[in-house]
Parts: sequence; C-alpha cells; structure tokens
Amino acid sequence: MFDILMYLFENYIHSEADIFTEQNELTDELIRAGFNKPEIYKALDWLEQLADLQHSDKFPYLNGQPHHAIRIYTDSECQLLSVECRGFLMFIEQIGVINSITREMVIDRLFALDKPYIALEDLKWVVLMVLFNVPGSEQAYAQMEDLIFDEPTELLH
Repeated sequence: MFDILMYLFENYIHSEADIFTEQNELTDELIRAGFNKPEIYKALDWLEQLADLQHSDKFPYLNGQPHHAIRIYTDSECQLLSVECRGFLMFIEQIGVINSITREMVIDRLFALDKPYIALEDLKWVVLMVLFNVPGSEQAYAQMEDLIFDEPTELLH
C-alpha cells in the first residue's frame, strides 16, 4: 500500500498534476502501473481517512494541549517506531515543522499503513503527505521538503 501512496504523491500531488481524477480512472491507471486492486483500495481509503482527520474529533484532547508537552509513546508505538523515528518526530516538532496535532495525525497514519515497522524514510514521506493535507502548512511543508531532498551527501565535521 505504501508504494501506491508514494506513486500517487510523486505523480499527482508532488508534481502538481491534475489531482481531480475520477476514482475509477485513478484505479485503472494504478492497475496499469502494476498495482493490485485490494492494495489500491487500501491506499485510497488511507488518503480519504487522512482528509477526514481535518474534521475529526479523534484528537479532542489536543485543543488545550501546552506547546511544550512531552509525548510518551506506548509499547505498540515503540515497536512500530524506532528510536531514530521517534527522535526525528521530536526534532521536527522542536523546529516547528509539525505541532502536537500534526504529530498525532502522522502517528495515526503510520499505524494505518499496517506495517510491522516504519523506516525513517517512510516516516519522512508520511509527514510530507500529512503536511500537504493540512491547510496553512505550506511553510512547514517546504521545510520538510528541504529536510528530505537537501540532505548532505558527505559527512560534516
């Protein structure tokens, strides 16, 4: 399913192509690209649930949450997210790329991927997808793009 999400993000969202394609046309295109229907439907459902999080009461406790709250991860979250992933989430929250609400949205969408573990690169792409879908997050999206695409290729001393 994650491969389909990446395909959609790179070919429609990130490239600014026509995103208002009929679901049937999109499904047909994804089948032609080599993806199977059950995974396509899961990916489209994942995107729909991401859009629904904008209007959800799923995180009502976040409305009054302090800006400097510490996130305590559950055992299942620790199994899914390595120390490196959790550290990256903390880092991007501290520098203002995400806030407590978008962090929780990212964690929600990571669990919805139904993977046994999340690689750091996968996490970065999910953060980018979430930020793309959150109104008013254009600056944060640009910062996240810089973090993904402008990584140094050599060791810095």
